[in-house]
Amino acid sequence: MKLSLEALLILDALERHGSFAAAAATLFKTPSALSYTIQKMESDLKIKLLDRSGHRATFTSTGKLMLDKGRVLLQAVSELEQEAQYVESGWESKLTLALDASVPLKVLHPLIDAFYQQHQHTQLHFTQEVLAGTWEALLYHRADIIIGAVREPATRGGIGCLPLGWLEYVFAVAPQHPLARAEEPVPQEILRQYRAVVIQDSSKHSSGADLRILDRQKILTVHDFRGKIDAQIAALGCGFLPRYLAEPYLRSGELIEKVLDAQCHQDMAYLAWNENASGNAAKWWIQQLRDFEGFSALYQRNPL
Repeated sequence: MKLSLEALLILDALERHGSFAAAAATLFKTPSALSYTIQKMESDLKIKLLDRSGHRATFTSTGKLMLDKGRVLLQAVSELEQEAQYVESGWESKLTLALDASVPLKVLHPLIDAFYQQHQHTQLHFTQEVLAGTWEALLYHRADIIIGAVREPATRGGIGCLPLGWLEYVFAVAPQHPLARAEEPVPQEILRQYRAVVIQDSSKHSSGADLRILDRQKILTVHDFRGKIDAQIAALGCGFLPRYLAEPYLRSGELIEKVLDAQCHQDMAYLAWNENASGNAAKWWIQQLRDFEGFSALYQRNPL
């Protein structure tokens, strides 16, 4: 016999209870069986775990090392057993949720907290996607659930989908941007002359989707909405922003809303999931997200 979990359990019980007799009682074994197991491991590993020269056996430095490191292993084994039982009962060990870039993770903090209060053994993995990349994350199984995806795909076999509400946009420029002085509604011929700030579509298997970019319009591509807002405040370009994100900067005067000629200002946002993702964690999240009040800060239920 080499290192065994049984021997580690005995060392742990011996340290906790102080004697072979007390440890044996907690493990439902005889003191002699415990002593034999420890001596067998000492012999096999050619180490000394206990000093038996006194009235009561004490741990050697090697025994203390084995005890401390062994407890780490015992804890890992216990967690593995619990996780295996958890998965066997229908709960996933990991669940991946992809958020469209228009959805800030902090909106979901109450749900994350509520989930972990009840279910500690499912690892939640949140990723960020943009435009077509959000749908693609679901279609190519990079995510189990997607949140806030816009522009529903034409084909979505095997995908469950429901609308969350309308994501409203505002066209915004910095006060020092030339468009700030343009007469309203601003026609497309004028708008096309100025650089648009866009977020890079995260799609890996398609050409992606351009969100309200005019033909022949120059673009500045950034990686997220924080970069887009900063670039527009710095008058490096113009563009649409979700209204809820733009509002603080419109109030402060760092950005100015401009009315455009014949321009749609909203998109339906969707919650979607793979219908074969039948685990309990996925079901929990889908059910909670269906009626999540936190989305009222992002979406309008009725079109404008």
